[in-house]
Amino acid sequence: MGYLALLRAPHVTRLLLGTLLGRLPAGMTALVIALALREAGTPYSRIGLATAAYAIAAAIGGPVLGRIVDRTGQPRVLLLSALVAGVGYALLALAPGSVWAAPVGAAIAGLAMPPLEPCLRALWPAVVDEEQLDTAYAFDSAAQQLLYVAGPLAVAGIAAAFSPVTALWTAAGLGLAGALVVATAAPARAWRAPARHASSGLLGPLRSPGLVLLLVGLAGAGWTVGAQNVLFIAYAENHPDGLPGGAGLLLALAALGGLVGALGYGAVKWRSTTATRTWVIALAMAASYLPLLLLPAPLPMAVLALLSGIGLAPLLAAAFVLIAELAPTGTVTEAFAWLITLFATGNAAGYAVSGALVSHSLTAVALCAVGGIGLGGLLLFGARRWFQATGSTTRGSGNCDADLGSVAPA
Repeated sequence: MGYLALLRAPHVTRLLLGTLLGRLPAGMTALVIALALREAGTPYSRIGLATAAYAIAAAIGGPVLGRIVDRTGQPRVLLLSALVAGVGYALLALAPGSVWAAPVGAAIAGLAMPPLEPCLRALWPAVVDEEQLDTAYAFDSAAQQLLYVAGPLAVAGIAAAFSPVTALWTAAGLGLAGALVVATAAPARAWRAPARHASSGLLGPLRSPGLVLLLVGLAGAGWTVGAQNVLFIAYAENHPDGLPGGAGLLLALAALGGLVGALGYGAVKWRSTTATRTWVIALAMAASYLPLLLLPAPLPMAVLALLSGIGLAPLLAAAFVLIAELAPTGTVTEAFAWLITLFATGNAAGYAVSGALVSHSLTAVALCAVGGIGLGGLLLFGARRWFQATGSTTRGSGNCDADLGSVAPA
């Protein structure tokens, strides 16, 4: 009933659908860049440059756009960034074989990726009742699991039916459509961050030690996900006859586990504090990865893949609430954007390190995957005394004008 009540709340369905629509390009872009450039005869070295340009630019652009949202509101930033990102996709689509247009277009698309994720998470406290926040963040986290399955599938389908370039134009259109749906919604138009604290300075939300420790700990979870990708790919290559679907099956099972975990987390009425839940779930996630060190036969490995995915989405759902509590006044959108940046950075690092280890030992790659979340969970446990609200609270991360009527006041 918790999810049904959430979806019946005013504005929730529109915000969720708009955000999912606009976030789908994030699950499409890395693959579609590679396919479009390869079809144009681009060597793999330049494909790597373009995809790296996209990832690095997105990591930089997210916190910058989040800070602008905190200062100016959501609609203008969402719409302008979607238009600029569309220019980047257009460059890629019109000149995928160009030495300069492809990496520049990829960088523009990443730098201006509409900050729909942090904007939605900043809106939740103003849209749902406080007792529904855990459910809202869990549903948000579950949806994120679907995006990174649906994105590559959408690219594969569009590329097969039309071309990879068509998929680039589709990504641009989806980003703009999603931004338009959210930006024109009443909560987004009315939302304003509280006045930024004078001491925020250049660091913004990063002046909160607790928030920084939380983000670093979550980067460990990102590291684990990146290493897990390499582990599953290499494992599938070593067991070509035992896994129908290969690495894709293992990754899909892990994503399914995340979906189940998120839905279960949101259905529970928690009595523990958000800080406690965060480090407990992180350590439980580390424990769920330990059996991967056994590298069993394909069928047990499939079960372990499902098990390993269960903790990620609940961990992120708890972390969303904790970030809202820890972010200094007036910086909550930027704080959520930093989570995306740190998680993606950890993911890339875990992928790179495990990629260097895979030729030596598959066990070393599994240990690399376990180590990321293990160290991250221990950091969160050791830093738990720092997880005290510093300016924002889950009900004070944003304000909506009184004329919204059915929108809960912040």
